[in-house]
Amino acid sequence: MSNIAMFAGLVVDEKGETLEVAWVGSDACYVIDDGDFRRHIDAEEVDRQVLKFFKEQVEAHRDVAVRGILDMMGKDDIFSKTAVEYSINQMDEAVGQQIPPQARDMLRSMGFKILIDFHGKVIDVELPEGDIEL
Repeated sequence: MSNIAMFAGLVVDEKGETLEVAWVGSDACYVIDDGDFRRHIDAEEVDRQVLKFFKEQVEAHRDVAVRGILDMMGKDDIFSKTAVEYSINQMDEAVGQQIPPQARDMLRSMGFKILIDFHGKVIDVELPEGDIEL
């Protein structure tokens, strides 16, 4: 269990409502308002699903992704390429790491959303270019 909800402010329920984050002990949870009941969904489980989705997307276009990252960094050496490749390979290990608030704000302003059901299953990731159904 993680004490950080990586995608706080970006996770919505099936009604389109942004979910608040609460803690059960030290474990972060996304909270779904289910009538008179507040469902606490383990944030780590949701975050793992999202990171898995991102990793699958990057893997499908790995060469383009690596080249794009290197171009953004202004680097074109074997050490930087190795570091980027390693980061992609370890992407699913990022659970529990904080995303900078500025990055979350930018994603939110671009229309990025993660839609989950009341069981915590990620059912849609809305990307700025369009929706990708899971």
